[in-house]
Amino acid sequence: MEFEKISNLSDDELKSEQVKAAEQLFRISFQKSLGNNEGIKKLRTLKLDIARIKTVERQRTLAAEKAANPVVANVAPAKSTRTARKKAKKD
Repeated sequence: MEFEKISNLSDDELKSEQVKAAEQLFRISFQKSLGNNEGIKKLRTLKLDIARIKTVERQRTLAAEKAANPVVANVAPAKSTRTARKKAKKD
């Protein structure tokens, strides 16, 4: 599944797609361990789909956290400690 299609899915649809892909991945890997080599190419695409789904979920949670807790920028920059170190070395 393409990233654009995944990003357009709702949260519930993402969860169901992830469960489906994980189930298929388990079945194919189990068949592979039994010696059945059919569908091995599907393993990589399933892993990529799961990774894409998790990426979209993470992006959404980060966006929600950022909206809930806006970052306040410091008005004044931090003071440098370099001059204090130089004075301490001279003494």
